[in-house]
Amino acid sequence: MSLPLDGIRVLDLSRLLPGGFCSLLLADFGAEVLKVEDTGMGDYIRWSPPYYAGAHDSAKSALFLALNRNKRSIRLDLKHERGREALLRMVRQYDVVLESFRPGVLDRLGVGYERMLEENPGIVYCAISGYGQDGPKRDASGHDMNYLGLIGLLGLTGERGGAPVQAAGQIADVGGGALMAAFGILAALRERDGAPARPVGSGASSGNGRPGSGEGQFVDVSMTDGSLSWLAMVAATYFADGMVPRRGDLPLAGSLVCYRPYECADGWVTLGALEPKFWQAWCSGVGREDLVAMQFERPGSDAHAQVQEIFKARTRDQWEAFARQHDCCLEPLLELDEALESELVREREMIVELDQPGAERAVRQLGIPVKLGRTPGEHDRLPGPALGEHTEDVLSAAGYSEDEVAELLRSGAAAGPADAGHPSTLRA
Repeated sequence: MSLPLDGIRVLDLSRLLPGGFCSLLLADFGAEVLKVEDTGMGDYIRWSPPYYAGAHDSAKSALFLALNRNKRSIRLDLKHERGREALLRMVRQYDVVLESFRPGVLDRLGVGYERMLEENPGIVYCAISGYGQDGPKRDASGHDMNYLGLIGLLGLTGERGGAPVQAAGQIADVGGGALMAAFGILAALRERDGAPARPVGSGASSGNGRPGSGEGQFVDVSMTDGSLSWLAMVAATYFADGMVPRRGDLPLAGSLVCYRPYECADGWVTLGALEPKFWQAWCSGVGREDLVAMQFERPGSDAHAQVQEIFKARTRDQWEAFARQHDCCLEPLLELDEALESELVREREMIVELDQPGAERAVRQLGIPVKLGRTPGEHDRLPGPALGEHTEDVLSAAGYSEDEVAELLRSGAAAGPADAGHPSTLRA
């Protein structure tokens, strides 16, 4: 059975998390993803510990493997004229280019979007950046926390009067960058390729399809913009009532006794009894109907103190048993190892294994989060690629002769598989 994105070819020039996670989603659903890396270190995350012993030095990092299964790798020096020529030749054969450089880097090298468009008018070019391709901060450096701080999300996270709390997951990198980029790429491909005619009887208003434009376009993904969109309901409230929210004041971020984490006798649990029926079920279950009217009291109130004491009187297991009898949106707060070993994660197939060449044991990774009923993704079509593992094959497929490939390697415009040990040269 073919995968949903079979036939889509992606040149991934990105590094680290945002671009890597975006192209991972595409690759798991069948896109052919080629990592275009420099002739020095390549993607920096290749060298991040911890490692899987026995695997190739450039493909033994657990972090790298988590983002780069189902991909291939070629090494090109884009500061070398012939390296740029090779990239442009490949652009003719691909559907998507994904990059995460600061705005203007590829333009200055002579291989930016406008130049690629000359080679392939149908190319979908997606650039993930911190602040977008225009605006006052387009050239500024940044990381996940900086973006979240600028758009107000970090400032709203934490207890009232306390310090801002950094999330354990990279919200801006993944939620604001990778996911938005994947969506933007698929939307641009749909516009380019058109919509097929719907079969009669499908319930559609018309059976006519829509021809595609045949043209690619630029997809500008700002991790700041993407993260800001996560505050859609918070911003809507502010626009309507003009009241500036403060840390600890949001209903879904700390201001209600019915919707908070609570310490119990041997750990923590989460109570999400936002709807009255759930709060009533909890109050009834603990024999405290007098608390029903106090559902929306604030932390620090007498009601909050009483609820805290109730939770501390039982263990986490006892609260789990309670939740099975009383439908009140109550769940244990798990440590990561507990979560990964849970029945929920196991039954949802969110832990998978990958056979990485040379590795002494199977590589365990998180699975595919989107479950398609008829054409599910495949996490193990290809192992994580060694740096430059596919350089010669890809160049040959692009039309270079054996002698031309050898000359590209000799000139330094391209490089084959990396030798064992860390490369000593860092290329931009």
